[in-house]
Amino acid sequence: MRVMFVAAEVAPFAKVGGLADVAAALPRALAELGVEAAVVAPKYRVVAERGKLSRAARFTVPVAGEEKPCTAYRGTLPKSKVPVYFLGHDPYFDRPGIYGEKGGEYPDSLARFTFLSRGALALAEALAWRPDVIHANDWHTALVPVYLRLGETGPRAKTVLTIHNLAYQGWFPADQASAIGLDAESIRLLAIGNQVNLLKGGIQAADLLTTVSPSYAVEILERGEGLEAVLRARKDDLVGVLNGVDYTVWNPARDPYLWAAYSADDPAGKTENKRRLRAELGLVDDGSPLVGMISRLAEQKGFDLVAQAFDRMMALGIQFVVLGTGDPRYEAFLQEAVDRYPGRAKALIAFSEEWAHRIEAAADIFLMPSRFEPCGLNQMYSLRYGAVPVVRATGGLKDTVHECDPVRDTGNGFTFTDYTADAMLEALGRAVHLFRRDPAAWRRLVQRGMREDHSWTRSAQVYLTLYERLLGQQNS
Repeated sequence: MRVMFVAAEVAPFAKVGGLADVAAALPRALAELGVEAAVVAPKYRVVAERGKLSRAARFTVPVAGEEKPCTAYRGTLPKSKVPVYFLGHDPYFDRPGIYGEKGGEYPDSLARFTFLSRGALALAEALAWRPDVIHANDWHTALVPVYLRLGETGPRAKTVLTIHNLAYQGWFPADQASAIGLDAESIRLLAIGNQVNLLKGGIQAADLLTTVSPSYAVEILERGEGLEAVLRARKDDLVGVLNGVDYTVWNPARDPYLWAAYSADDPAGKTENKRRLRAELGLVDDGSPLVGMISRLAEQKGFDLVAQAFDRMMALGIQFVVLGTGDPRYEAFLQEAVDRYPGRAKALIAFSEEWAHRIEAAADIFLMPSRFEPCGLNQMYSLRYGAVPVVRATGGLKDTVHECDPVRDTGNGFTFTDYTADAMLEALGRAVHLFRRDPAAWRRLVQRGMREDHSWTRSAQVYLTLYERLLGQQNS
């Protein structure tokens, strides 16, 4: 079976969020199951800096009535033989940012990602590599199933569209729709009022829809960011498949970013990582529990709750470290808030893979108070790294974090349901209380989480079964 995976970002070449990790890990896991997989992504400026590439093909891609030249370059996903094809068109992709700069999006985003979708289909023709399944991801590639459904171009392949975050849908004014290259009748598939919505078109056109956790698949049928009716019409074709963790990257026993290696069976190195992080960041070594957050700084991630409750959080006797960038309001708030707690709190307003790994390794508790969370990966990283997650029970957080019962020795973290600062503080307080009052129960809780298996192997097998079902329908 041949599967083409099309995404706007892929780690380690170009990464903004969890999509990049999925675009690297899932194709690798599929390849281990015998699938002939390939990834297609744009050749951003940063791509050439992060891997050796060779020229694979040259062709043109129709955008806005013009044939745009494309040079496709071939790389390989690390620790695999899975090829990654990067579509190069410098006027669209040779820029400082991936999606935009200074928190905004580039004004020609519709043209850029039209190029990606049409270019992926043109690449298959240029390479004479005919995929059986094309797996598109989020709105940036939602035009792939639209073009194939309408018979516009490309191979005779089944299509899967994964919704990683329904909050981002690809809205554009109708007067930009000429970039897509569809006639007025066909463009109605994407139309909502006087705008086009790329994700809406992809939802209606794809053969199969998936999202990144079973709970999120249920939630979006009722709270679908305006697309509830469209999703409910396809509910029989919507499957929630939990994302996995790439343990070749996230494994404290072999993590090159850490000061000391450790595991569930030999956890001593975690203490050393906590000591070193405190020393590096100027935090006092006073035995208090270290609470970490690594996140885009946005209301979706619960930073409005953190802002409301910050002083009460610190009054629990914790230390607090946050890593991330995003909304300038929250960047400014965090800088001001941590300055009021010298030696006890630190904000790293940056994107840093190195510090992300180090915070996971040093933290006793990992806080994820998300308003909504399609899947979430950091709670699964945290479990493997021995940082007990405190999360709001929504989406993938609900599917992966279960309330600790120290008497029965069950559960792997602490959860809350109401989206309020008080509910968040109560759950965090339960975690801090157990940390301080029952060290033996805390150690058992940490070890249970570290031994859980959230690898891609199981999820990749689910995807393979879904692909086989689609192809069986095609052949029946």
